[in-house]
Amino acid sequence: MPTGLKQTSSVVAIGFSVDETVAGTFAQASVDLNLSPLDREVFVVLAINMDPFTPECILGTDTKVESSLCTTSQIGVQNLSNSNCLAASGNFIKSSAGSSVGFQSVAAESPPATLEYIGIIATNDFFVQVQGTGNTGTKGMDGKLYGYRARADASIFAALVQSEVLSA
Repeated sequence: MPTGLKQTSSVVAIGFSVDETVAGTFAQASVDLNLSPLDREVFVVLAINMDPFTPECILGTDTKVESSLCTTSQIGVQNLSNSNCLAASGNFIKSSAGSSVGFQSVAAESPPATLEYIGIIATNDFFVQVQGTGNTGTKGMDGKLYGYRARADASIFAALVQSEVLSA
């Protein structure tokens, strides 16, 4: 258990999804955690599973579907170099005129079990992003976030909220 936090729930799984409204455009969805700031409640993230849709196989065109999960609102799909990005994933198809090959990039959706947690969400919601490139139809992403609610000490809560909001 992280110092300064007291677990107040069992482990819960929160499902989420986000879909493009127009093919090849960035889309973002907000997922409300219903945390109580008056009780200094935070959400301790244990694992994240993300499943971006499969890109289309179009000969001679590289296609992809990239996705991310962040603690703050973003203007594009992020990678783990962003301090507010907890997970990133993508499916890609590289294609020439005669052949295509598909592959997946997963940025450590769930790090090794030796870690106590992979992130702490101190504000009331988290955000999921998706964007396809080179596809003719709309794409999206589905996933699950695993974690538990916890109550933070006043100083820890203030530091977590300030860090999350100021780094947005």
